[in-house]
Amino acid sequence: MDTIQILFYALTVVALFSAIMVLVSKNPVHSVLWLIGVFFAISGHYILLNAQFLAIVNLIVYAGAIMVLFLFVIMLMNLNNQSEPQKHIWIKLAGAIAGGCFLMVLVSLVRQAVDLEHKSVLVGTGDIGLIRNLGKALFSDFVVPFEISSVLFLSAMVGAVVIGKKD
Repeated sequence: MDTIQILFYALTVVALFSAIMVLVSKNPVHSVLWLIGVFFAISGHYILLNAQFLAIVNLIVYAGAIMVLFLFVIMLMNLNNQSEPQKHIWIKLAGAIAGGCFLMVLVSLVRQAVDLEHKSVLVGTGDIGLIRNLGKALFSDFVVPFEISSVLFLSAMVGAVVIGKKD
């Protein structure tokens, strides 16, 4: 096994362990922190696939901004076990049935993936996911839609400030 495969398997173990800990943790703040670990491991997978832009965007947007918002919401709601209502047995049964259906879909996808086992994937080679190529395409072929979207975001930001401003 070469180093890329070892790194892939290590990142996969970290991602799976963190995802299980998200589900198992009793404290919601700990669950959010484990979810940040999942996002870091997935960003590592993106880097292995030579998609640096996706890795950085995943870290900045999800692990940074979205998880901070989750933490604020959890802390503002002041979740604890005493205030949590008990769920009815039918809701638990519906959750178990939905989880079983999801497990069946995953098993069927793994069985279908055996056919794809012989196809090779170029890991860490090529220049498809590089930021340089994205920037070149964005500022040459798609410069007008890019500028229109920037004006749209600017007007939305001004609108949000005007709506949120107190008289």
